Amino acid sequence: MTTKAAFSPEEWKAVLEGPPAAGMIVITAARGGMFRETIAMSKAYAEARAEHGDSELLDEIVAAKPQTDHTRYHSAEELREHGLKHLRDAVTLVDSKATTQERDDYRRFVLTLADKVAAAHKEAGQNVSPAEAEAIQQITAALDTADS
Repeated sequence: MTTKAAFSPEEWKAVLEGPPAAGMIVITAARGGMFRETIAMSKAYAEARAEHGDSELLDEIVAAKPQTDHTRYHSAEELREHGLKHLRDAVTLVDSKATTQERDDYRRFVLTLADKVAAAHKEAGQNVSPAEAEAIQQITAALDTADS
C-alpha cells in the first residue's frame, strides 16, 4: 500500500490540492449556491473518512486538511485552467507512485466530490446545471491524463 511517505512534501501538497481544486471548479461553474456547495465538499471528505480502511492512501488524503491553492485568479476561467492543471499533476503523481487500485480510488473520490458539489444547489430547476456538467466532464478528462 502507498502512503504519504512515498511522496516528497511538494508532491504530497499537489496530491492534496487535487480534490479541492475539482470542487472549486464546479463551485465557480455556475452562479449561486456557493455556501451549500462548499458544505457538500466538506461532506464528501467526511463520508470518505467514514469509509476508512479500503485505501491507506485515500485514508491519508481525506484525513488531512484539504489543501487549496490560495492564488487569486482574475476569472472563473483562470481558476478552472489552473485547477485542471492541479488535477492533471496530482493524478500523474498518484499514478507514478500508487497502485492502480489506489489511483482509481483517488479518481473516484475526486469525481464523487465534484458530483456532490454540483448536486448541492439546483440551478434553474436542474440538479446539475449545464455549466457544472461541462466542468465535471473537464475534470474527468483531467483525471484520465495519466492513461494517455
